Amino acid sequence: MRTPDIPEHEIEFSAIRAQGAGGQNVNKVSSAIHLRFDISASSLPPPLKERLLKLADQRVTKDGVIIIKAQAHRSQEKNKAEALQRLQEMVATVATVPRVRRATKPTLGSQKRRLEGKSLRSKIKASRSGFSD
Repeated sequence: MRTPDIPEHEIEFSAIRAQGAGGQNVNKVSSAIHLRFDISASSLPPPLKERLLKLADQRVTKDGVIIIKAQAHRSQEKNKAEALQRLQEMVATVATVPRVRRATKPTLGSQKRRLEGKSLRSKIKASRSGFSD
């Protein structure tokens, strides 16, 4: 499945002050970006919404809102672009439908090879002990 584009009006951006070292720039300028994306209110297809909500990701809240914080760059535009890219990557990971795993039984040959390997290892270990009756 192709990754759907997310319309800009469904994404909420807010500029905040970045954390960490950076001197005057960090103290004066709100260059970090908080991206908020409400999954249930979006125009994404229902199966995609379902898989996004089931993600075991700390960026997805209990209310079904994705929150991404980008603060790696000094400029607000670069941080906004990075946050958008991370959101697109997150949607892209759930866009591909996972394959259904079908349980199979091991072949007779593989079972024999496994048991032969075990018995060979057992003989090697038994030969290490110097004590025998």
